Amino acid sequence: MSSTTDLVKEAAPTGVGPTPRTERRRRTAAVIALARFEAHQLLLHIPVFAFLLLYLGFTGWTMFSGGEGMDDFPVLQDIDRSTQDGPLLLAVALLICVNRTVLRSHRRGTDRHFDVLVMEPWRRTVAHALSVVPFAALTALVVVFQIGRAASRPGVIGHASPAELAVGPLSVLLSGVLGVLLARLVRSAFAAPLFVVGAYVGAILVSASTQDAHWARWLGPVINETGSVPLPSDLMGRPAAWHALYLAGLVVLLLGVALLISGGRTRGIKAMTALALAATVAGVAGQSPGDSASLIAARTKATVTPEKVQTCVPHGRSTYCAYPEWAARTPDWADVVDRVQALAGGAAGGERLTVRQRVDATSGLTSDYALDASTAPGTVTVGTRWGGNRVPEFAVGVASVLVWGDEAAGSDWCDSRSVVIMWLALGGESDPMTAFRKVRIDDRVKGSGVTLAPTNGVYLTAEQSRIVRTVLKKPRYSVVPKVKSHWAELTSAKTSTSRVAELLGVPAGPQGTPDAAEDDSCEE
Repeated sequence: MSSTTDLVKEAAPTGVGPTPRTERRRRTAAVIALARFEAHQLLLHIPVFAFLLLYLGFTGWTMFSGGEGMDDFPVLQDIDRSTQDGPLLLAVALLICVNRTVLRSHRRGTDRHFDVLVMEPWRRTVAHALSVVPFAALTALVVVFQIGRAASRPGVIGHASPAELAVGPLSVLLSGVLGVLLARLVRSAFAAPLFVVGAYVGAILVSASTQDAHWARWLGPVINETGSVPLPSDLMGRPAAWHALYLAGLVVLLLGVALLISGGRTRGIKAMTALALAATVAGVAGQSPGDSASLIAARTKATVTPEKVQTCVPHGRSTYCAYPEWAARTPDWADVVDRVQALAGGAAGGERLTVRQRVDATSGLTSDYALDASTAPGTVTVGTRWGGNRVPEFAVGVASVLVWGDEAAGSDWCDSRSVVIMWLALGGESDPMTAFRKVRIDDRVKGSGVTLAPTNGVYLTAEQSRIVRTVLKKPRYSVVPKVKSHWAELTSAKTSTSRVAELLGVPAGPQGTPDAAEDDSCEE
């Protein structure tokens, strides 16, 4: 009986056509199929392929390039912003190539053939916009890998912002949708390149006419604020969430306008466009105000009175004060202090120091400043960067305080105590000569010059540089007893450079040279 019923059902008419749900599925499948095809075609464009390889290659090189330096101790609130510049060239290439792809039928005179197809023009517009999604997704994967690798490193500091990380993928999406919109507005392949040039020139003119106002600067997709050392995350002051909302709203708004121009005047498209306009306006309004009074006050407090916002922990004899996010780095500072003090003589070997982290956050993220030397006795300044050259530079700062008493005391450029400072700072290094070259501002180990430190540098005459080179090349065990036994005389401001060389067992240098004349003038 059941088999007979089944035969009747099969023989009965099932309708005159597909159901509305089936029709929507077919149209959606057609749009996705066209989007996949167009995405493949985009990859075959030489500019897109070349800049994609360049983006992937450069990003991989920056992440995996060898060598120890400041990148080995990343600060996540700086790393998240560094992911935004990489995709820009790819985004420009996509804007131009997507525009050419949309105009392909117009250039080849095949527009009339689309009139006999079931897919409406606005659905083809959707497909072209969706063809950029794989490139945005790939950019997002690269960004996630960048921040994930940085976060997995030992000694990582700070917090990454998801809104900052979203800027790169959103910029890629925005460029593709903008290319589609330009093709619907102007049916010329020259429109996109001219738009890129005009946008660049316009951005420069707007920046100049508004004196680089905050609201004008944040209308662009990527906002570079470089020059400053890393700041605590609560002092960043970047409206990243509002900017991400602005970019996301702008992507959907431009897509909605392109769909309306293409004939997609459905209620859903109009509602989507209206919501996107509201989101874009909200994003612009949220990101336009400058630094708030509370942010300025917090930056001033962290700069002028850092002790009020810092966490202090003891390590051995000394105390280490850091901004909360950097508290885990104090053991690294303590290792350097212990190494320097182990080479010192007299009371300096057991002196209780205060290592205090300092920044100048008053000008935000765009300032490039030099910290003033501290006048507090026994206080050593350390910055928010670590690794690479910053380690021996910090050692120079520690040695300066042990010899001078405070950072501001060493203002005499002919001070013979500079030799002892350099020995204390570099004598415990595994490769002292390389460290000496790194801390010199001219990257040389000969002649006169300035060695870097967190605040005031240490000046060396040519003869003092020669003495430092000679001492650093000697076995450590042969120099330490001389330093400790003659500590009082070596750290006296009245001791001449020639006497320092004699106490350290360094032969006198050649006379009659310009370098010797320079040192003679210091000893007059």
